[in-house]
Amino acid sequence: MLIRPATEADLDRILAYPVTEPAGQVTAGRYRDGLARHQYRPEWTWIAEDAGRILARAIWWGFATAAYPLALDCVDAGPFSTGASSTGRTALAAELIAAGQQALRRPDSPATAGYEINLPSGWRSDPAVVAAFGWRRDAAARAGLTDELERIRFEWTPGAGLPRPGGRLVYRPEPDDDRFADVFRQIAAGSLDVTTRREVALLGAARQAREDMEIYLAMPGDRDWWRLAYTAADGQLAGMILPNHSTDGGAVVGYLGVVPGLRGHGYIADLVAETTRFHAGRGEPRIAATTDTTNRPMAAAFERAGYRAWGIKYVLSAPAG
Repeated sequence: MLIRPATEADLDRILAYPVTEPAGQVTAGRYRDGLARHQYRPEWTWIAEDAGRILARAIWWGFATAAYPLALDCVDAGPFSTGASSTGRTALAAELIAAGQQALRRPDSPATAGYEINLPSGWRSDPAVVAAFGWRRDAAARAGLTDELERIRFEWTPGAGLPRPGGRLVYRPEPDDDRFADVFRQIAAGSLDVTTRREVALLGAARQAREDMEIYLAMPGDRDWWRLAYTAADGQLAGMILPNHSTDGGAVVGYLGVVPGLRGHGYIADLVAETTRFHAGRGEPRIAATTDTTNRPMAAAFERAGYRAWGIKYVLSAPAG
């Protein structure tokens, strides 16, 4: 058996790989679309093969202009023996993940790509989904991705109605990226977002702020949409909103947050409402958002603004440090 990165010559076999489980899948159509956008690449797709047969595949994803992938998007391995070694699917997948993670790791960063698995709401009540998720989680853990984070996927559609403007904040454009990086750094202090806290511990506050901002700059939305939020009463900096587009072109909330000194006043609801009104005003038919299941204030703000929880993104990553 050989584990290696794919080449152009492998793409037909990768596309033909059977997609049968109800979790964590990349269909042939989605993979073709990702290849066309340069967000999936042969060299970011790793395979385990034996005698010309693909036994397992792992697909990493990243921005079209990036040198390294941002996340592991898919792991597939058939429930079969792999010959004389009788390696099970979990062990095989773990070996594949570990090889790809090592080869695709950014040399200038201690962070590694997380494994993101999309699941339906209420997935724990579906035995087929639990099974499909379970062996993938076990494989990721064997490969060193032992930290777990569950995030709620939300969506807003026009039928939910527009949240009313709060009137408590005013929103201003800011052309200086360094100013936004500083606000990123401020918002990260005491954040309820698990990934933010983890990356601050791993990278330090200044580098985390800069790298977080670079992710949003790399997204397809317009940088001119970004706004700093100030209190209408006395002009204090309250936070910021970064309305954006996902890599498939759909509207996303992007990033928003309140600076520590003004938390506890419900401003997060104002920021969600403003972002929603911004996208709706441009005629967007759907706005997507995610937040950690443990971040109840953010989830509640989405719910008050008319967002519907429709799925889960489960993130498996290597421990910090």
